[in-house]
Amino acid sequence: MRPNLKACGQAMMTAVVNAVLALALMLLVEFAISGTFQLAGPYIWAGLLIGLVIFFGQFWRQRHLCRNGQPGHGPTDTY
Repeated sequence: MRPNLKACGQAMMTAVVNAVLALALMLLVEFAISGTFQLAGPYIWAGLLIGLVIFFGQFWRQRHLCRNGQPGHGPTDTY
């Protein structure tokens, strides 16, 4: 259970950061086009969708890394 919680936390942080950056980029483009910052509904939905996709992808990746040990730290690594 502990590796899943760790993976979930790391995936959540990555997803939130990337969703906020995507939303900021969309607002910046909106400002460049129209000259005003309008937070429209589609921008929020797009930010949420981006966050969800990144969360699930990162959760799967982080869970795999937490189960098998991170590269360079496992018992089977040889140098």
